[in-house]
Amino acid sequence: QVQLIESGGGLVQVGDSLRLSCAASSRTFSSYAMAWFRQAPGKEREFVAAISWSDSSTNYADSVKGRFTISRDNAKNTVYLQMDSLKPEDTAVYYCAADFEPGPEYITHFYQDLAYNYWGQGTQITVSS
Repeated sequence: QVQLIESGGGLVQVGDSLRLSCAASSRTFSSYAMAWFRQAPGKEREFVAAISWSDSSTNYADSVKGRFTISRDNAKNTVYLQMDSLKPEDTAVYYCAADFEPGPEYITHFYQDLAYNYWGQGTQITVSS
């Protein structure tokens, strides 16, 4: 089992940058597929970005592609989300998610929250215009 703790949220202006961190408690962090999701008020939780455990390949939602970058540092048991050119529509609670050595179905399900067994408590990002 792994515990996930997000940090780095806050209030920023349109066009600003922000980096979220998600620290994992597991010593086998390198074996976890990691992802970021977000949930805006009144909306369903949506996929933002994912990074695999095997080759650190990445995937992004179309809405953030080119602006957000997910990365991981296995030595620090941490996954990051670098967010640039922030927009008001990026305002949401951002959640870190993890799944231990997911099976082959992960390739086609990485964007679904059901693909992840572990979740952080969330961190609020507010982008003000």
